[in-house]
Amino acid sequence: MQAIYPIIVLFVLFFLNIPIAFALMGASLFYFIFINSSMPMEMVVQQFVTAVESFPYLAVPFFIMVGEVMNYSGISESLMDFANVLVGHTRGGLAQVNVLLSALMGGISGSANADAAMQSKILVPEMEKKGFTKPFSAAVTAASSAVSPVIPPGTNLILYAIIAGISVGDMFLAAYTPGILMTVAMAITVHIIAVKRKYKPTRENKASFIEFFIQFIKSIWALLIPFGIIMGMRLGAFTPTEAGGIAVVFSVIVGLFVYRQLKLKHIPLILKETAKTTGAVMIIIASAKVFGYYLTLERIPQMITETLVNMTDSPFVLLMVINVLLLFIGMFIEGGAALVILAPLLVPAVKTFGVDPVHFGMIFIVNIMIGGLTPPFGSMMFTVCSIVDVTLEDFIKEVWPFIISLLIVLLLVTYSESIALFSLNLFR
Repeated sequence: MQAIYPIIVLFVLFFLNIPIAFALMGASLFYFIFINSSMPMEMVVQQFVTAVESFPYLAVPFFIMVGEVMNYSGISESLMDFANVLVGHTRGGLAQVNVLLSALMGGISGSANADAAMQSKILVPEMEKKGFTKPFSAAVTAASSAVSPVIPPGTNLILYAIIAGISVGDMFLAAYTPGILMTVAMAITVHIIAVKRKYKPTRENKASFIEFFIQFIKSIWALLIPFGIIMGMRLGAFTPTEAGGIAVVFSVIVGLFVYRQLKLKHIPLILKETAKTTGAVMIIIASAKVFGYYLTLERIPQMITETLVNMTDSPFVLLMVINVLLLFIGMFIEGGAALVILAPLLVPAVKTFGVDPVHFGMIFIVNIMIGGLTPPFGSMMFTVCSIVDVTLEDFIKEVWPFIISLLIVLLLVTYSESIALFSLNLFR
C-alpha cells in the first residue's frame, strides 16, 4: 500500500492546482524522504539533473524556436492566405480557414496552445465580423488547435519517441495520417454547422488555378519547412535534433530575406520566449523522470502490466480501457504532462499484447489532445476562453460536436493499425 502513496500525493497536489512540475517533484520527494529514505538525497537530486542530459532533447528547444520565429517572420500570414485560397469559398469560409491553418501551422509550431492563442487573436475577431458567433469561433479555434501537436514536428511526438525508445522519424511519418483525419473530421463538422446556420463563405468564387498557383509560390517557403524536415530525416541527411537546428536557420532566412518581416529587434524576444517555454517543458521532463525512477523502484509499470494482462487477453478490450483511462485523466492533467507520466507505464503493457508502439503513440497523442478541449482543466479550452472572453458554459455548448468528431477519429486510429500507420507504411 505504501508504494502508491506518492501517486495519491500527486493527485492531491493536482487538485490543489499545484503546477504539474512541482506536483511531480513533491510526490517524488515524499517517496524518497518518507518511504525510501535509504537513498542519499544527493542521488535523488542527481536524477533531476541527469534526466534532461540527452542529445535528442535538444530537438525540443529548436522546434519551439521555429514556432517563435514563425510568429514574427510572416510565415503564419502566408499560410493563412494559402488556406483562404484553398477553402475560403466553402460554407463557413473563415471557420474552414481556421481548421486548415491549424493543420498547416502544426508542421511548424507544433504547439496546441500557441496555435490556439495566435488564432484567437488573429482569426476570431475576423470571424465575428463575418457573422460567426463568438462562442462558435472560440470552439472552432480550440478544437482545430488539437491538430497542431499531431502534425510533425510536434514536441509531443519527440517526447513519446524518446520515452518509448522508437524512431522519431517513424513517429513523424506516422503522425500525418491521424493529423489529416482530424482535419477532415473537423472540416466536415464545420460544414454541417455552417449549412445549418447559413454561415457564408469568405470568398465569393473558388480560386482559379492561376490564383492558386501564385499563392502557392508565395507560400512555398513556409510549406517547405515540415516537408523538408521529414524528407531530410528519411533520407538520412540529418537527425531530428539537427533537423530542428536546420529548421531554425531556414525560418530565420525566410523571415529576413523572403517575407522580410523578421527584424533584428525581434531576436531577443524570440530567444526569451524560447527559453521560457523550453524551461517549462524541461522542468516537467526532469520531474517526471524522477517520478518515473520511483515507479521503477516500486515496479509499478510491471504491476500495471500484470493487472491489465489478468484483466483481459484481448488487445481490443485493452485499448478500449486505456482510451477511457486517458480520456478521463485528460480532463484533469495537461496533455504533455500526461504523456511523460503515463507513457512509461502503458507502453510496456501494450507491447505485451503485441501492439506496435508507434501505433500506440498515435492513439496516445490523439487522445490527450482531445483532453485539452474538455472541462474541468482543458488547456486549449482555457487559453481560448480567456483570450476571446467567452464563458465556459457557452464554449462547451459549441465544442461538443467537434469533440464527437475527434472521438470518431480516435476510434479509427485505435482499431485500424493500417489506417493509423498508413503514411508510415508508404515509406517502409
